[in-house]
Amino acid sequence: MQAQELVLRDVHVPAAPSLWPPAPGWWLVALAFALIVGIVWWWQRRRRLRRQAWLKLFDDTRKQPNPAAQVAATSELLRRAARRVDASADHLQGEAWLAFLDGKESRDFSEGAGRLLLEGGFRRDVPAADLEAVSALARVRFLELMAGRR
Repeated sequence: MQAQELVLRDVHVPAAPSLWPPAPGWWLVALAFALIVGIVWWWQRRRRLRRQAWLKLFDDTRKQPNPAAQVAATSELLRRAARRVDASADHLQGEAWLAFLDGKESRDFSEGAGRLLLEGGFRRDVPAADLEAVSALARVRFLELMAGRR
């Protein structure tokens, strides 16, 4: 062969890879992301439904026929919830029970409206304002106890 017969051509660069379909690694990343989003959604939904069930359980104490029975039902429900945190909590009496309900941060039960839980179930007449105050206080504490927070 002679040098004049050889025709040299430019090097052909292959076409750039297309964006679709993505590489297998990107499919795994997308699958992992979707799985994480699904787990977070399921966990939040489960927590929301559980909290709604707890609120319904607490709000059912308001269906008692008289205010004294409402206070007694609220106290009983708080004792049941306290067992989730401390197995011996439902045996506490008087000031020890109120101190347990106070927890570490507040004194609302032992020095505030929560004192109604001691004798409110035995009174003939419970003022509506006191009943509302103790109910709001007990509702917050009930949710904390059901969530396992001391």
